[in-house]
Amino acid sequence: MNILNPLTIASFVVLIFSIVIHEVSHGSMAHQLGDETAKREGRLSLNPVKHIDLVGTILLPLMLVFINSPIVIGWAKPVPVNFNNLIDKKWGELKVALAGPLSNILVGIVCGLLVRFFELPETLTMILSLAIIYNIVLALFNLIPIPPLDGSHVLFSFLRNNYQLKAVLSQFGFLILIFVLFLTPVLDYLFYLTVYLADLITQGKLIL
Repeated sequence: MNILNPLTIASFVVLIFSIVIHEVSHGSMAHQLGDETAKREGRLSLNPVKHIDLVGTILLPLMLVFINSPIVIGWAKPVPVNFNNLIDKKWGELKVALAGPLSNILVGIVCGLLVRFFELPETLTMILSLAIIYNIVLALFNLIPIPPLDGSHVLFSFLRNNYQLKAVLSQFGFLILIFVLFLTPVLDYLFYLTVYLADLITQGKLIL
């Protein structure tokens, strides 16, 4: 894939926008639950510069482009959250973790319904189609229960007393994630599931 291809450039713009929405949603939920950390550090902004992570936002997407991955994914610099400040001590971590993926699902559905029910210019339909794909895949990707992804916090919310497993996953999670991404067909499965869900929402009107 040519990184100077207009479709590739549009993909990166949509990906970064989707990642920023994801991270701001985490911070906004934490803020609603009583933690001011993200707000104090200026991370509730939609300015992508404040959220860029060298590996997750730049290097990983570029690497996936170069190896002709079926889909390009990434992450931003995690929004800082002090879970000790949350009002909801039992489920606060779960709510903050799910806020990101749910925001992506919501964006994907809204874009999907626009494509499904309105006759739009082809270029706009293509951009919305990219937004649908990337937001759905980001939601699914982040629900994988491996640190540092959101799914690990969901898992930890139900494994409160399993400190040994939490310690192992926290220590080796990033290495496990890299192994899963590049040495298993998980990206292919994510791609097929994402396309299926996108087609379901748009009734097959995607343009990619």
